Amino acid sequence: MSSAGVDLERRRIREGAAFLVLYALTIPAANWMIGNVGTLCPPNGPCLIPVAPGLMAPSGVVMVGLTLVLRDLVQRRLGPGASLAAIAIGAAISAALAPPAIVIASTAAFLISELTDFAVYTPLQRRRFVTAVVMSSLAGLVVDSAVFLWLAFGSLDFLMGQIVGKAWMVLLAIPFARWLRRRDERLGLAPA
Repeated sequence: MSSAGVDLERRRIREGAAFLVLYALTIPAANWMIGNVGTLCPPNGPCLIPVAPGLMAPSGVVMVGLTLVLRDLVQRRLGPGASLAAIAIGAAISAALAPPAIVIASTAAFLISELTDFAVYTPLQRRRFVTAVVMSSLAGLVVDSAVFLWLAFGSLDFLMGQIVGKAWMVLLAIPFARWLRRRDERLGLAPA
């Protein structure tokens, strides 16, 4: 391998490691935000933030939306195997940090939504990277919201707030995904 090829490989691994660390950090951040960040923090409930006019959601939803995008970036840099390992690690972190009353809902929602994201992203990512990030993240966030709410509360009453809150982070990530794709093409950096 040429020195330019070695440099690109090192860059790919460094960036993948950075995305993996950020991915792992979003999980405790989401759990912390739910209890500490919001415009409304009821005594025995999650802190809420407005996500659209007249629509509130638990504040951790913004981190969950970011988690889905970061998982895609881990896979782009480190490959599907590393992405599946990250999902397993993320599920363990989610189980360890979730409040006892919702640990099953939190862990199951995380695992199922991340695997949904993986299943949608993987076939699309080589041909249409930005589309793959958006479509897989949207699929994952809907699944995450529905599974979590149903298992934790037996109700989908707050589904729309969850979906909108998570979707904001996906939308905010689109310019970064476009920039990354263009930069990768310019550098000759292929996905793992």
